[in-house]
Amino acid sequence: MSSSALQIVWVYPDLLSTYGDRGNMLILAHRARARGIPVQTHEIHVNEALPEGDIYLMGGGEDGPQALAAERLLADRGLHRAVDRRAVVFAVCAGYQLLGSSFFAKGAKFGGLDLIDISSDRGETRAVGELGGEVDPALGLPTLSGFENHGGRTHLGPGVKPLATVKTGIGNDGRTEGAWAGTVLGTYCHGPALSRNPALADLLLRWATGEETLSDMDDTWPSRLRKERLTATGLA
Repeated sequence: MSSSALQIVWVYPDLLSTYGDRGNMLILAHRARARGIPVQTHEIHVNEALPEGDIYLMGGGEDGPQALAAERLLADRGLHRAVDRRAVVFAVCAGYQLLGSSFFAKGAKFGGLDLIDISSDRGETRAVGELGGEVDPALGLPTLSGFENHGGRTHLGPGVKPLATVKTGIGNDGRTEGAWAGTVLGTYCHGPALSRNPALADLLLRWATGEETLSDMDDTWPSRLRKERLTATGLA
């Protein structure tokens, strides 16, 4: 961690925050504090410079806000510096597309942050509904569960691995979902994603703290939520 407290930075909540993505920050803070890890959260708006942090979060957004976020983040370079020092970046939907070299918004192609080896364009149909699949075994996580609502299709280069193999929904292209490289991870899963996938939240916390394991905590309600959604989508 960069200080005595875990620093969680929510990037541009005024632009990138749809389908409950703010919940990802709340879940991370709760799961850290439940283990006795001190936490400070920061909501950084588009007119503010990104501070130094341990975990950076980006959510979904519409085309106009997504394009503006790309412009401001490219000028700020704070996320680039964060990745260079191996801070954790977790991005959802529009935020996920921003991680790559390019994305489409408002009918035009925009340059992305080029933080991981992906690019995004438009699909023939909109992907809406439950999204789930089997996570890359290297991450040691259970089945991924979420909700997607996006028109994009994301293509992975050789420098990244897919987060999961799709069992239901579309994700990147109907075959894979999300991507990760180093301590940068992106997904199309809303829900919010870390509420529906608490083990994924703990992975991000381990990356950020450098701890190989975290102490146990009461996961009664997260487990019930996961069972309900996995059963409903045939992934249980």
